[in-house]
Amino acid sequence: MSAELWNSAVRVLDTNWAGDHMVPSRRLYPHQWSWDAAFIAIGLAYVNPTRAWRDLRSLFEAQWPDGRVPHIVFDPATAEADYFPGPAFWDVPAYGNRPARGSTGIVQPPMHAIAAWEVYRHAAAHGAACAQEARTELEWLYPRLVAQQRYLTTGRNLGRAGLASIVHPWESGLDNSPAWDEAMANVPADLALLSRYRRRDLDVSDAAHRPTDLDYSRYVGLVVSYRAEGYSDAGLLDRHAFAVECPAFNSILASAELALAQIAGELGLSAEAAGHRDRAGQITAAIIRRLWNERTGTFHARDVHTGKLTPANCVSGLLPLMLPDLPADLVRAVMDEMRSERFGLPVPSYDRTAPDFDTMRYWRGPVWINVNWLIRRGLLMHGFRDEAEDLRTAMVRLVHRNGHFEYFHPTSGEGLGAPTFSWTAALSLDLLADRSVPAYAKAG
Repeated sequence: MSAELWNSAVRVLDTNWAGDHMVPSRRLYPHQWSWDAAFIAIGLAYVNPTRAWRDLRSLFEAQWPDGRVPHIVFDPATAEADYFPGPAFWDVPAYGNRPARGSTGIVQPPMHAIAAWEVYRHAAAHGAACAQEARTELEWLYPRLVAQQRYLTTGRNLGRAGLASIVHPWESGLDNSPAWDEAMANVPADLALLSRYRRRDLDVSDAAHRPTDLDYSRYVGLVVSYRAEGYSDAGLLDRHAFAVECPAFNSILASAELALAQIAGELGLSAEAAGHRDRAGQITAAIIRRLWNERTGTFHARDVHTGKLTPANCVSGLLPLMLPDLPADLVRAVMDEMRSERFGLPVPSYDRTAPDFDTMRYWRGPVWINVNWLIRRGLLMHGFRDEAEDLRTAMVRLVHRNGHFEYFHPTSGEGLGAPTFSWTAALSLDLLADRSVPAYAKAG
């Protein structure tokens, strides 16, 4: 099984390589996506570290002057008609050395420092030349990763409580998660927008697998709102209908600071390393203070406008397990939630017992390899090695039996969404190699 899955994953990554970056899939996602690039680099490093570094560098070459890393970098060779919302819709002005309409104006979870550190750790296995390349790339990326973190921890600290806010569900990476339902209910829904801006995802995918038209009209409206002010974050809370503190996004933000501490240490920047560790601790404390729900024993997203925690039990609420300084009683509670009938292994994107649990619709029930990979990271972080191995085995079997799909039916395991999906292939390589224990994990 291992050799067959390894070879099929390599073929997917070869198929989706676009010269200087990786696309998630050729038909549905023909550009470069931000957090996809991070997950992809982690697995790609095992077979082609030069491409792994090039993919990350290509993404950060499109970084905005304020530090934000756009959630999509558009490939100018791809026609506007081949993807919506495309460059003309986003209408991003020129910045730095980038042409106008070269990217989007929103972000995704900052997985990139974690990816850079993982790629660097694996470089030694490829010999001295790869190790030197890795050092050079790490030096180039480090200040850009710091700028990304600074943007998120300052410009996006909309609640003034130490957490980054997402201003569009797409920024979470968990696009139509029930975690956003209450906050999205306050966003005006104008279905007429879909007459003016026609979605094209349904041309190449099953409508039952994708967000609804109502969801999509709100997504488009939020971009129009943000675009109208040139994607400025100044005074954003007063004029923008959606602002949410997400436990998954902020857990990745804190984990990125820990990865930056490792990178800074490797580069001989001891004072900077200490600062990154301090910031990771501050973000962790804010996650606990702001997003922990004592009644449910798990973490929930907070609507910054209303101050309310979402009632939905989503996979995002389990992601703080990634944090090494999460108190032991909270770790036990999250583990109890993960083991309960609401979730189980592999972990679905939403509570299996909820009346609106949907086995096929994107982030409203299906199993995704990337978040399960992050949960496994958390299990290893806190010494749950048996559960981590059970989850690794379940993920490997799921992909081997059903293919490198974007996501999977939580009961049958059927592959859903885009086939030949890059991060599923890349993370399969990492799971097969079984070297994903972070250097800063707790002993267990």
